[in-house]
Amino acid sequence: MNLKFYRIRKSAKLPVRAHPNDAGMDMFFCTKGGESAMSIPPGTSRVIATGLKVEVPKGFMLEIKNKSGMASKRQLIVGACVIDSGYDGEILINLHNIGEELQVIMPGEKLAQAVLIPIIHCEVEEIMEDTLNQDTQRGKGGFGSTGKW
Repeated sequence: MNLKFYRIRKSAKLPVRAHPNDAGMDMFFCTKGGESAMSIPPGTSRVIATGLKVEVPKGFMLEIKNKSGMASKRQLIVGACVIDSGYDGEILINLHNIGEELQVIMPGEKLAQAVLIPIIHCEVEEIMEDTLNQDTQRGKGGFGSTGKW
C-alpha cells in the first residue's frame, strides 16, 4: 500500500522509516516562512507544521506518536494525535514540553512518528443493566490494582 503525501512547501521532508521494519515513519518540522527555529518553554505546547498533506485511505487513521528520544531525552510528548481519513489540511504536530528546560526545534528536525492504523467501525449500543464483563476476575481495582510484580 502507498500512502500519498503532498508537499505544501518545497522545504517539507517526506516521512521516512529509519529501518525497513519500523512501525512508524519519522515526521519533520517545516517552517511556514522566515522562522529559523521554534521554542517550546517548559510547561507549554506548540503546534508545529510539517509542510505536508496526506491522503489517509478509508478504513485507516494516521496516528502521530512520540519519538522515544524526544520523549525521554527532551521531555517533548505528542498530543492531539489522530489524523482521520478525509482530513485535507496540513499535518500539524502538537508538542508538549513536560520538562523543566526550554526546548528549541530546528527546521528539518524529527518531531514525532506517524503510524498507519486500520480502524474497525462499530455501532454504539446502550444497555439498561450493567451486565458488562461479568465473567472476568479483573474487578474494579483500576490503575495499578494488580500490584507491582
